[in-house]
Amino acid sequence: MNVLLVEDEPAIADTLVYALKTECFEVKHALTGQEALDAFSEKPFEFVILDIGLPDMTGLDVCKKLREESTVPVLFLTARDGEVDRILGLELGGDDYVTKPFSPREIVARIRAILRRSGAPSATANAAHAAQQPQAAPAGPLYHDASAMRIHCHGTELDLTAHEYKLLLVFIKNPRRVLTRDQLLDHAWADPGAVTDRTIDAHIKSIRAKLRIAKPGAEDFIQTRRGLGYLFVP
Repeated sequence: MNVLLVEDEPAIADTLVYALKTECFEVKHALTGQEALDAFSEKPFEFVILDIGLPDMTGLDVCKKLREESTVPVLFLTARDGEVDRILGLELGGDDYVTKPFSPREIVARIRAILRRSGAPSATANAAHAAQQPQAAPAGPLYHDASAMRIHCHGTELDLTAHEYKLLLVFIKNPRRVLTRDQLLDHAWADPGAVTDRTIDAHIKSIRAKLRIAKPGAEDFIQTRRGLGYLFVP
């Protein structure tokens, strides 16, 4: 498992690198946002630990650029504990959020939890998948490729973050059933209490936008029931 650590404080970085390597992760350490983006363009990483307070740009900016080309899981590190920071990080595609100071063991535990939830394949599985000839997805409204953990809309693969994938999968498995925000949080986050209802709304807004790009009108699959939650009608 290749991990990209983006942290400009040497003491914190050294501690995390040691803890991750002890758990058999391969770690690449970047001091700045640009160095991280350059490293990511040179080789694929399967996880990113991203400090928000970087010297050249914010970690939020780095995450936004990463999301333009990748759905790699991202864990934010920050010295700030404001709700706005947490929500903004999650809205940009972050998978979790840890406030300094923290325990290196907590970071390792959160990484493993995120990987379990996202169903991230191993490097061996990635290589085998890449070697296979791509297969066309059925042209129906929505198709879930369980083995590859991908969702297609009218034959077009949706570029979803881990939480967007899990939320949409909950809807697919519960058609024509009103789901409250609390129910959706319970299904898609290991610690639902760490996020707010606005987080669900932001992710659904993003999912709708991606459905619309794949097929105009598909965004209406997810309907809002005011005061109740959301309803999925494919």
